[in-house]
Amino acid sequence: MKIYRLILIIALGVFTMNSCSDKDLELVNPNELSPETYFANEAQVAASVNAVYANLNTNPLYGRLIWYMMDNMSHEQGGNAQQEADKVTFYDFSFDSSNDQIANFWESCYRGINKANFVLGNIDRINELSEAELSTTRKNKYIAEARFLRAHYYWLLVNRFGGIPLLDENTAPGGTPISPKSDIIALIIEDLKFAKANLLPKAEEENGRATKGAAQAFLGKVLLYEKQYGPALDEFKAMSGYDLEADYYDNFKEETEYGIESVFEIAYDLTLGTDDKWGGVEGTGKTHGNLRGQDYGNLDWFNVYPSEDLLAEFEPGDKRFAASFYVIGDTYLNGTKTMEEKDFKENGGNIRPAAWKKYQNYYKQASENQESGINVKVIRYADVLLMMAECANEAETPADAIPYINRVRARAGVPALPTTLSKEQVFEAIVHERKVELAGEQVRFDDLLRWGRAATFLAGTNFQVGKNELWPIPDREIASNPNVTPADQNPGY
Repeated sequence: MKIYRLILIIALGVFTMNSCSDKDLELVNPNELSPETYFANEAQVAASVNAVYANLNTNPLYGRLIWYMMDNMSHEQGGNAQQEADKVTFYDFSFDSSNDQIANFWESCYRGINKANFVLGNIDRINELSEAELSTTRKNKYIAEARFLRAHYYWLLVNRFGGIPLLDENTAPGGTPISPKSDIIALIIEDLKFAKANLLPKAEEENGRATKGAAQAFLGKVLLYEKQYGPALDEFKAMSGYDLEADYYDNFKEETEYGIESVFEIAYDLTLGTDDKWGGVEGTGKTHGNLRGQDYGNLDWFNVYPSEDLLAEFEPGDKRFAASFYVIGDTYLNGTKTMEEKDFKENGGNIRPAAWKKYQNYYKQASENQESGINVKVIRYADVLLMMAECANEAETPADAIPYINRVRARAGVPALPTTLSKEQVFEAIVHERKVELAGEQVRFDDLLRWGRAATFLAGTNFQVGKNELWPIPDREIASNPNVTPADQNPGY
């Protein structure tokens, strides 16, 4: 990966307004900035950290493509005939190393990492600020935010590509070779341990910023993926101040953002501007709206719809079905309009049995605007509870795992699981519960991979074992980085 000069990172990103920015910051001329003169006060430290958040909002990540990529690969959805061909490549696993969306995903993540490394490479200057200007607690919390976000970007990359170039605040300029996945995971864990020790609790932090609970949940998730079930469970158990929303659907509406179930969410705010919603990888423009509403909306573009396999997974009476999908006869626009058969007709004339409701604005609008201001949940407490169940089933007993599952099921209005289930039965219950609870939330494909079930579930979809578990390293990276060659390419590409 090319190393961007620190001055370029500042010029491109630090003062970009984003959902976590302080709109009252006094802006200066970025062309006059340098690491030697920057970090003179808390406003500048905060602005440099705000810039790290900005890449999460970009089009290649949570602004649009990440949910197409992940939901299509998991086959939680099917594609309308009008779905763009480059999105279909993720549904049928036909993408290759020339895929621009994969390259943009890669570059947007690395730009976020570079911005984090700019902050972390200037810790000495941050610590030189007086206690009166910036307390030690707040210095450490800003540094912890940068480390949390760096871990997040690396987590996105390592799960899609495996071994990748590892850049930290000490990396010298020039092309960086591929590091093994284990080294990336080690850095992620190190960053998250620092983050959980130094981030503020949710109750004390500004909405939209990383918190202690978010770091604990994220660290637990990483350890779970590494099959360190006991340590992962310890991280989850240490979280406090979280619970399930009484109404499942409140997780996916604009008016109920940052609720008690929210652990970490990507903030969107249309009042801050959406001029660059179609933009690239920089995280420097006004990208404060995402395109999920328009893309997934059956009254609008209807590019995708929930798969019949997913719909069939829901038990009778499960309240999550009505909160996740629209069907013919459902009302919208505050109950004043009704979904008709024609509203489920895709290009080609097929009538689909359901359409996505999660993250749609139809509950209050007759149609979607091109962009949506609904925040995107990355981790919520229901996910944590189900991960706790998985860990308890491995590190403790099935009886210890079942109460976590039943908390999630109770809200859904489905019967509690009996306490006599075997370990295998509890695992199957977790597989089911994660599929319905977290439908369309970009977790199922990774679940299928880590459980070793992708080949079976995705049989007949063009998924190739030994290849499609990973994405190809982009051609653009191989062409621009002298230390990454075609020999480094992932298998099968």
